[in-house]
Amino acid sequence: MTLPEDIASRLDHVRSRIARAAATARRSHSDIRLVAVSKTFCLELIRAAAAAGQEDFGENRVQEALQKMAGSADLSIRWHLIGPLQSNKARKAAEHFAWIHSIDSVNLLQRLDAAASAAGTAPKLFVQVDLAGEPTKHGAPPSAVPGILQAAQGCRAAQVIGLMVLPPWLEDPEAARTYFQQLRLLRDRLRDSGAPGEMLRELSMGMSHDFEVAIQEGATVVRIGTAIFGERTV
Repeated sequence: MTLPEDIASRLDHVRSRIARAAATARRSHSDIRLVAVSKTFCLELIRAAAAAGQEDFGENRVQEALQKMAGSADLSIRWHLIGPLQSNKARKAAEHFAWIHSIDSVNLLQRLDAAASAAGTAPKLFVQVDLAGEPTKHGAPPSAVPGILQAAQGCRAAQVIGLMVLPPWLEDPEAARTYFQQLRLLRDRLRDSGAPGEMLRELSMGMSHDFEVAIQEGATVVRIGTAIFGERTV
């Protein structure tokens, strides 16, 4: 079990790995945002990470996140929703999350935008792309992404800023490279076809076991839980 006093050193180790991967790709580590995935972990560990300088935290479920937000209102941190979002939770998500990584339809985009407009918020959104066709995973097929980006041009409050992918779990990190490459190439094709560049500036991809490969392929946001907080027990 990871203890609060372990978090700072674990974060330092992850940051060092990010820096090395960025250097390998001839990139600056400052261009890569680390999201500490705190789903299922207690507020004490989140506070320890915040004390060690971590500012971005990711949660899978709206209700669990709201409880943690209430208990950490004194901290200067940003919350990311990285799990699937049901339309009936769009209002709460738009009100409370700074970043939402799981837009997979025009309908969800428009619900979030309407909720954000009513709440006076401006969440940053990623279009989640399904590149593997896994029945248990969410995401828009690549063919649907241009339509979502077109609809996003009419948003009043929410801002689409990039694409996200959640590849199948593969024991060998190198096996995930093809999915990261596909997302980057999709981004490039969309940009070349005239999609607004500001909607495609970020790539959210890479987790604890494969984030170095993702960084080599252009990730600007990595979502890391186990390497920071330890193995989940639930």
